[in-house]
Parts: sequence; C-alpha cells; structure tokens
Amino acid sequence: MERLLRNRRVLVTGGAGFIGSNLTESLLDAGNEVVCLDNFSTGKRKNIESFLGNPRYKLIEGDIRNPDDCVTAVSGVEYVFHEAALGSVPRSIKDPVTTTDVNIGGFVKMLFASKEAGVKRFIYAASSSTYGDHPDLPKIEDKIGSPLSPYAITKYVNELYADIFSKTYGIEVIGLRYFNVFGRRQDPDGAYAAVIPKFVKTLMKHERPLINGDGSVSRDFTYIDNVIQVNHLSALMNDKSSLNQVYNVAHGERTTLNQLFKMIREYASQYDNSIALIEPEYGPFRAGDIPHSLASVEKAKEKLNYKPNHTVEQGLNEAVEWYWNNL
Repeated sequence: MERLLRNRRVLVTGGAGFIGSNLTESLLDAGNEVVCLDNFSTGKRKNIESFLGNPRYKLIEGDIRNPDDCVTAVSGVEYVFHEAALGSVPRSIKDPVTTTDVNIGGFVKMLFASKEAGVKRFIYAASSSTYGDHPDLPKIEDKIGSPLSPYAITKYVNELYADIFSKTYGIEVIGLRYFNVFGRRQDPDGAYAAVIPKFVKTLMKHERPLINGDGSVSRDFTYIDNVIQVNHLSALMNDKSSLNQVYNVAHGERTTLNQLFKMIREYASQYDNSIALIEPEYGPFRAGDIPHSLASVEKAKEKLNYKPNHTVEQGLNEAVEWYWNNL
C-alpha cells in the first residue's frame, strides 16, 4: 500500500507550477488541507482550477520574496513543501539577478518564516545541477563539483542555508535533488520550456524538434509520480538520523536525447501515424549544460523507503497521452 501523508495542514509554495500542482493534487486526494502560495510568474492558473472549489484548499497569491506573504502562508502549517523557484539554466544565464533574488532570497525568507512559525518539517526542491562539473557517474549525494550556471549556484546555496538553519534553529529539513522531472502539466511553451513537452508539442504540430548538440547528451529523466511519492515519504520519515540530508530523486537510468526523441515519436505516432516519419534537427550545445547525468538513488531507497514506480518509458507513455488530450 502506498504511504501517503494524510490529514495534515501543509503549505506548497509554487503550488500552481508543474510539480507544485501535481503535489497539491496528491495531498488533497489524501485528505490534507493545502495552502498554496504562488505569484504566477511561471505557475499557471489552469493548473489549480480544479482545486478552487475544495474547502480544504486555500490559495494565497503572493511572493516568496515578500516576508509578510511568507508569514501569512505558514500560519498553522505543519509541513512546508517548497517548490517555488525560477528554474532553467538558460534563464539564469540571461538574468542571474532575478534568479538569485527568487531562489536564494525567497528561499531564506520562506525558511525563516517556517522556523518562526514552528513548522515541523521543511521539505525543499533541490537540484541535480548542484553536481556541476563533477565527472563521476552515477551521482552520489556527497560528491559534488563546481557549479556551471547561476541557477546551479542558487540551488547549492539553498542546501547550505537549510543545513545551517537545521543546526542553528533545530528545524527539520530535507532536500530533494530532482533529476529532470517530467509529466502532466509541464509547460510546453515559452523560451525556457523543458525538452519533453517541447518535443511532444512540436511533433503534434508535424514540425521537426530541435535537439541541442548531437543528441548524445544524456539525462536521468524522472516521472512526476516518482517525485510525488518521495515528497510524501519525506514528510512521513521518522528516523532523526535521516533528517537534514539531501537525497537524489530520479529513477536511476540514463537516456540520451536521441533515445528520448525516438521514444516520444513512437508514443505520439500511436495517435497520428504520420508522426513516425518526422526526424529531428540538430543545433549547438547549450551553455551551462553538463554532458551526462545519472543518479544513484540508493540513499533515498535506504533512508526514505523510496521505490520509483515509473520508468522513463512508462512515464513518457502517460505524459504523451496527457498532452494529446490536453493541448
């Protein structure tokens, strides 16, 4: 039986975003009261439409950079799931000031408000970008290199602040280093859209997707349901020695962009067989990108009882179906 956090009052920051809205849906389904804090800079109102009539759901339209909004959001909350951030390596290279302001300034304000309010546990979205230029595969939590982008710096600084807050103030923290999360509700539009929804939408329009580089770049693509599972487990975990830690969240398998494209094309062609004839285009490698990423998830399995239940293939099949029915 799946282990779920139930009948608690929780806060999800960035709750109108891709990960935040999926996590909110799961928490509501499990009987929790959910407060959502979002400024809709990247979150979508359509992601939360189905929650608005739920008496156990409360939306606060506010900003994690505003201390008063943070204080209001954490009032009476036992668990904080901090998903709010400005994602995207390219965005951070173009605008490092705003990325830093949101991802570090907002994080510290949220963490401090949580500490002041007596929140039981602060579970936050960390990032695989923290591994930087460290060459080893698979990535193991205690071996990181130098960051390769402003975004990566912000996510590593979050881990440092969380550690200090835990040691100084005693607040329980858990960081989850997400590896290339994908799935339903992930936005296919905009300059910083993730590769999977972008590929799907481009194929649906019978256009050729662009692959950055020669297609050999590989990632540990992680389906959203695996991420939801580990967030619940992080809230339920009662082993004190497993607190104030960071954990890789992935499936533990590596997929190249060429392999990814072929799988998406195969699944999309189930709905339109002419898609099977489309070939990708190739462009330059992206600045700030690492060539390969693969996670060891042994620590999360051992300490959190994490059991990733969706492979890349299973996740892609479900994701393509969702996009086909919702775009």
